[in-house]
Amino acid sequence: MSKVIGVIPARWASTRFPGKSLHEIAGKPLIRHVWERCSEAACFEKIIIATDDIRIAKTASDFGAEAVMTSPDHTSGTDRIAEVAQKLKKAAYIFNIQGDEPLIEPVLLERLVRQIEESRRTDIITAATLIDWEEAANENSVKVVCNRRGEALYFSRSVIPFPRSTSSLRPYKHLGVYGFKRSALLCFVSIPPGNLERAEQLEQLRALENGLTIRVVVCDSASVGVDTPEDAIEVERLILNRSNR
Repeated sequence: MSKVIGVIPARWASTRFPGKSLHEIAGKPLIRHVWERCSEAACFEKIIIATDDIRIAKTASDFGAEAVMTSPDHTSGTDRIAEVAQKLKKAAYIFNIQGDEPLIEPVLLERLVRQIEESRRTDIITAATLIDWEEAANENSVKVVCNRRGEALYFSRSVIPFPRSTSSLRPYKHLGVYGFKRSALLCFVSIPPGNLERAEQLEQLRALENGLTIRVVVCDSASVGVDTPEDAIEVERLILNRSNR
């Protein structure tokens, strides 16, 4: 089997929610919820928390996770996991699981790993889910359109496709989990941002601009990311409801 590593990037500085990685949700720090969900997926050789903050690293070590200190100068989680990947020379695939996704589904992670292993032409794999047109109008909801092979054609904060006529077509929301061939990841971070990435502030457009293939797996997702303290309250409610069933 291929060696697959899960990496969870976590930084202290967040514009809207500083220190959110250690924010307590249902009795545990946010980063622990993400790590536990990844640990439930039977697809990773190891799971690493990559951080630039000693407080996050110590907390991760205290609950049994492997933590790696990385440079504080990285501008994205992808750059942070690439620093870790440089040292993982035997890894075939590196998965970037965002540190603010405490409801990420282990089954989805297993599915993504299986599909990237089975596809020779896929450089990067990610996920998307159907949404309604009202949510599609939100610029913070990143949309994706694909070709008939399920490969991304474009990602945008704008509504894509534009619903000019009545149709059964539905928009897809991109979910922020990525699996990379290790070689594709190292290639990706060596390329400077292009015009599309700078315009939309979406780094996945760098991959498309430079000919990398992104496979998109469509799923039913109930995941809620934690971007604000209000999101944390909603996530805690969902977690407590699940545990009380």
